[in-house]
Amino acid sequence: MRLFKKDRLQGTLDLLILKTLARRGAAHGYAIASHIGRVSEALLTVEEGSLYPALHRLEQAGLIASEWRISETNRRARFYQLRPAGRRRLAEEEQQWVRLVAGVESVLKMV
Repeated sequence: MRLFKKDRLQGTLDLLILKTLARRGAAHGYAIASHIGRVSEALLTVEEGSLYPALHRLEQAGLIASEWRISETNRRARFYQLRPAGRRRLAEEEQQWVRLVAGVESVLKMV
């Protein structure tokens, strides 16, 4: 995932994937990456080399499930969808993110 700098916000890709699947429902990798780029107004770019290992890791953790389907371009693609454990993890991660952002804002606003 490419952000402002390569190391900035490391570890947020899982959160972004889970949120995308919660909003869109089942989606293949390219659709997930495109959604993140579109919603962030191209600020966040998810590279294949980051996306597919993250999807595999989330599936191994039981947070998402996958199955082969035919895509909108009539090609066979692996579609991912959120599992109940993924919804719970998403809620936890979102709460942690909100706290983190509030903490960073507090430090940045110091006089």
